[in-house]
Amino acid sequence: MFYADLVGQLSFFSAEARQPGVGDLAGLLCGPGQALGFARGTAARVSVVLEESWRARPLSMACAERGVKAEVGTTEEGQALVRTAFRIDLTRLAADWLRGAAKSVPPDFQLDGAVLRLWALASGRWVESGYFLGLDPDAPDTHEPLRAALSASGLPSTLLGTPSGGPALRVIGSRRLARLAELVGSAPQGVEERTWPAA
Repeated sequence: MFYADLVGQLSFFSAEARQPGVGDLAGLLCGPGQALGFARGTAARVSVVLEESWRARPLSMACAERGVKAEVGTTEEGQALVRTAFRIDLTRLAADWLRGAAKSVPPDFQLDGAVLRLWALASGRWVESGYFLGLDPDAPDTHEPLRAALSASGLPSTLLGTPSGGPALRVIGSRRLARLAELVGSAPQGVEERTWPAA
């Protein structure tokens, strides 16, 4: 099978192939995002601390596209923070991603373009000729399952530790990078294009 045929068959999974949904916020949890349950699982919220402040506005806009209002603020350390309110419609997402208080990748987790789009928006960046998808340094047990999920979506990657610019998954190779760009779609408004997979 030629790569062009594969891309054509898999384009159904691209971010622009379906309507945005609340479940897409799993992309934040693939990166440094956190889910927090409240009131015995009757509500939950998602938050993410960002390394670059420019990511906050387009990320809050991406949440709004999914019917989820998110506030932009800063942490005590001065880092940009995007956080939703506690909402009933986020309880399923939180339940899927939490084992007790620890973040855990759901056993049946599948990546599609919409989830990848938010992951790239929260922590994606170019490093030389490879694209890095940042991981949560406080949840190392999520790293290998996410690498497996990325591979299952047609994007084999290398897991990098902190000394190599991680934790992150690095995607390299022209075909894989073209596949990633096709899945996430065009850069959202307000995004520094040099950080986007299609750059």
